[in-house]
Amino acid sequence: MGELRSFIFLDQLQPQTLCYMSSWMRGSLPRANMAAQIIEVAPGLDIEALTDIAVKHTDVKAGILVVERQFGYLEFHSHQTSEVKASAAAVLEALGADAGDATKPTILGSKVITRIDHQHAFLINRNKLGSMIIPGESLYTLEMQPASYAILAANEAEKAANIKIIDYRMIGANGRVYLSGTEAEIPSARDAAETALRHLGAE
Repeated sequence: MGELRSFIFLDQLQPQTLCYMSSWMRGSLPRANMAAQIIEVAPGLDIEALTDIAVKHTDVKAGILVVERQFGYLEFHSHQTSEVKASAAAVLEALGADAGDATKPTILGSKVITRIDHQHAFLINRNKLGSMIIPGESLYTLEMQPASYAILAANEAEKAANIKIIDYRMIGANGRVYLSGTEAEIPSARDAAETALRHLGAE
């Protein structure tokens, strides 16, 4: 059996998390508040057979199917939470695994930077795919492994606080999240993001 690196169920895709993901996904576009499942495996090509199982088992729609250097990624979604869960269960059965067998997230770095300088904001905005950070806002950065946990952290932070998603990278060796907001809101976003990861066993 290959390695189940992540098995992430999102009960409701939040608007910014969704719009960011939709800006680069090549499959079916989800809608806000849909349920979604994200799966990361190694070796990467194993995700092809798992995609076949997921999309044939119920009427879910696949938004992301990526095979990169080492890992494979799948995202699928539906208006019906039960369909997402049923397809996810079928994938686990094919793997001979349980959700708890997924690699536990590891938090590699977490930092809040207050009152971002205009030069720093400019440099961040040159590389972002989401919203723009404005000078004077606070910035929260989070880095973790496996990479796909970045979408969970971003989604839960957006639920908990009035923040902007500047960027999150959920494919590759490490996942990274950039969030901005007021000094009052960013701590709530940080706590929600890290609590979601720790709930899955992160250290």
